[in-house]
Amino acid sequence: MKTLVKSGLALLALASLAVGAEKIRVGSVPGAYGDSIEAAAAEARKQGIEVEVVEFTDWTTINVATDKGDIDLNYYQHEPFLNNAIAKNGYKLTPIGWGVLSNIGLYSSKHKSFATIPNKGKVAIANDPVNQGRGLLLLQKAGLIKLKDGGHDKSTLDDIIENPKKLRFTEVEGVQLVRTISEVDLALCYPHFIVASGAFDPSSGLIWGGIEDKQYTIRFVVPTAKKDDPTLKKFVEIYQTSESVREALKKGFNNDPRLYTLTWLNQ
Repeated sequence: MKTLVKSGLALLALASLAVGAEKIRVGSVPGAYGDSIEAAAAEARKQGIEVEVVEFTDWTTINVATDKGDIDLNYYQHEPFLNNAIAKNGYKLTPIGWGVLSNIGLYSSKHKSFATIPNKGKVAIANDPVNQGRGLLLLQKAGLIKLKDGGHDKSTLDDIIENPKKLRFTEVEGVQLVRTISEVDLALCYPHFIVASGAFDPSSGLIWGGIEDKQYTIRFVVPTAKKDDPTLKKFVEIYQTSESVREALKKGFNNDPRLYTLTWLNQ
C-alpha cells in the first residue's frame, strides 16, 4: 500500500490512516528512492512484515512526520542533510543503515564542455545549505570556481573566492533543479530525478561525483527511540540484500553505473 502526502497537512493525513495490525510505515520520495523502497516492501511482506509506504513530495514534512512518530522510518536524505535538520529543528532522529549514493552531476543542454560555458554564464544550484555545498564542491572539481579553505559540505556562494568566468548563480530547491536545464548554461542535477522526469538524458552529464562523496549516501533514518527496533533493522537488511531492490535502483538510475553506488557493499 502507498500513501501520498503532498504538503504540510501530512501529519493530519497520516493520523487519519487506519490503525490496527502491527506494521511499519516507511516514508520516501518519488523516483529511484521510492521505487526501491516499494521493492523492499514487497519482499518484506513475503517475510511477514506489513509495510506501508508513504510518499512525500517535499524534503521538510518527511522529517517532521518521522520525528513525531507518524512514520517509523524514512529514506530520502544523506547524513549532512540530516545533521543540518537536527541542528536547526531539534529532531530526535538517528540513521540506522546505509542506502544508495546518487552521484550528482553537472548538466547542460547548451554546452558540450565546461570550456564553452560563457563569461557570466548562468548556473542553477541547490538552495538548501548542504546540497548547495556539495554542488559547489563539484563545480570546484570541474575547475570553474575556487572555494575558501578548499570548501566543505556547508560552503555557500559567499565562500567562492575565485570565479574566473564570473558565473551567475540561481538557487533552486533540489527536486526542481531538473526543470531549469533549458533556462541556464549549467545545472546541478540528481540523476534519479532526471530519470523520473524524462526531461533529458541522465547520462549526459559533464562531470559526476563518486564514491569519494560517501557521506552523501542516502540513509535509513528512524526516531531515536526506535533505533534498536528489530523489525526496522530487518527491513534495512531486506533492502540491502534484495535483488529486486537492486533492479529497481538500476532502472531508476538509467542502467548507468556511473550514476549511483551501492555504498553498503563498500563497508
